[in-house]
Amino acid sequence: MIDPVTKQSDTPTSAPTSVREMVRAETRRETVRLRLAAGMGAMVAASAVALLGLSGWFITSAAIAGAAGAAAIQAFNYLTPSACIRLFAILRTVGRYLERTAGHEAALGALARMRPHLFRALAEGPPQRALALSAGEASARLVEDVEAIQTLFIRRSAPWALGAGAALSAGLGLLAHPLAGLWVLVAMGLASAGALVIARRRADPAGARVQVETGRLKADLSALHAAAPELKAYGLEDWARAQAVQAAEGLETARMARIAAEGRIAGWHALCVGLGATGAFGVAAAMGAGAPMAALAALVAVTGVESAAGLAQAMMQRGAAETATARLDELMAPAPAGRAPMQGAALRLNALDLTVTPPTRLAIVGPSGVGKTSLVERLVGLRPALDGEAMLGGAPLEALGRGQAAALFTYAAQDVRLIDGTVRDNLRLADPTADDERLWAALQDAGLDQRLRGGRGLDLAIGPDGARLSGGERRRLGLARALLRSAPWLVLDEPTEGLDAATERRVLDRLDARLKSTDQGLILISHRPAPVCLCGLTLRATAMDADGRLMMTRDKARARV
Repeated sequence: MIDPVTKQSDTPTSAPTSVREMVRAETRRETVRLRLAAGMGAMVAASAVALLGLSGWFITSAAIAGAAGAAAIQAFNYLTPSACIRLFAILRTVGRYLERTAGHEAALGALARMRPHLFRALAEGPPQRALALSAGEASARLVEDVEAIQTLFIRRSAPWALGAGAALSAGLGLLAHPLAGLWVLVAMGLASAGALVIARRRADPAGARVQVETGRLKADLSALHAAAPELKAYGLEDWARAQAVQAAEGLETARMARIAAEGRIAGWHALCVGLGATGAFGVAAAMGAGAPMAALAALVAVTGVESAAGLAQAMMQRGAAETATARLDELMAPAPAGRAPMQGAALRLNALDLTVTPPTRLAIVGPSGVGKTSLVERLVGLRPALDGEAMLGGAPLEALGRGQAAALFTYAAQDVRLIDGTVRDNLRLADPTADDERLWAALQDAGLDQRLRGGRGLDLAIGPDGARLSGGERRRLGLARALLRSAPWLVLDEPTEGLDAATERRVLDRLDARLKSTDQGLILISHRPAPVCLCGLTLRATAMDADGRLMMTRDKARARV
């Protein structure tokens, strides 16, 4: 027996309502890893500065000592500098490994938790939001756009690396001469400021365009893929290829613009490296610091400017991350909360002054295109409800939240959608906790069990969107999936379309027996007489009014068979 009463939860939710809020929450959750990445980034920058600066001083000093004669060579201490060089090299290598590991673990863990939340926000949000997105565009947002915001985690160590590199570079430069240390800071400032200007003017717009064009390309390719059989049947492969190339050109143009911006930043960075090294060397040499110290000043200027590379990289990716965040925020806007209380599962169609409750069986018939499917999609929450059209549980349909309305229905659509997995994977979309016994029972009631028992059974891989099944088998698998979910109303849209008479009769007999055993109500759309005969009440759709409401008349009651 199916309980027709659906309770509404009044528990407030604290789920994030924006991507930036999610990022902040994940940042707090990954604090330990992110702090480790920041600390290791600072150690890498400091070790690199110390390594190259000390190496320059050591090589120059050793060369001078060698030129001065045997006595100078004997007095020269090469053990301590060489040991320090090895130490800094080890610290830089270990630090880089720990920085990358900790940073990427934090980012990947955060993204793995964010994707289901974003998918849930899209699935549970206003129907018009999901309907406005093609499959390709939705995929682009949940894959490429989420990938783009990982820089918000990975590049958090960049300011720490820049700070450590700047402090140590300036400090070592001061050993040569105060002006040399100041010159190093000037070169680092110029590198960072120039990268920021180029990023804002060039990289940000290009990165934003890449995200938009990626979604557009995926949407176009998804549409072409969906029409692949027709394109092949009519010999339009070349046209489809041309359409795909044209769609890809926009993305390639955006990528080239982003690469050009990255090249400008890299060129400016190289110029600042050259200016910093030559300036620091020249100042130190002019002020009488000596060749070893002048070499140290030049090389710490090089590594000091290089320590700003992580910040420059983050700047280059900022435009894509900001656009991806905005695109994902469009999925996060909360749906209007349903506040109307529901009592039971009574369905009232106001235009007909008709109220039905489970286990009533209601058929909706009429010509194609008048809006029968649109009506049931509004009932189950897949389309926005129309004011005053219907009531559920005594409450106006438009006053209910989508979750409230959806809880009353289990739905097998006319256009069956299947995932690229096994039969078990597709069935468990309706009930992830269902065991194999329940899965086989649903398949039996859908008339598909005999087809599967002779092969791999529930482990049969059905291919993308059920490509390895026939049209009738896909439809029956969709029916079996709907039968698995316990709800007061079972809604079926053309459940036996494409089936031969014998298979249709078998499916309908089992469906009749199941409905009798569960007291589940049935709302059926069909153009075939046999399914309609299951129902005791028939509504005949005649037309759609200007507001999109379905105009119907009530047929005389008929006996169920």
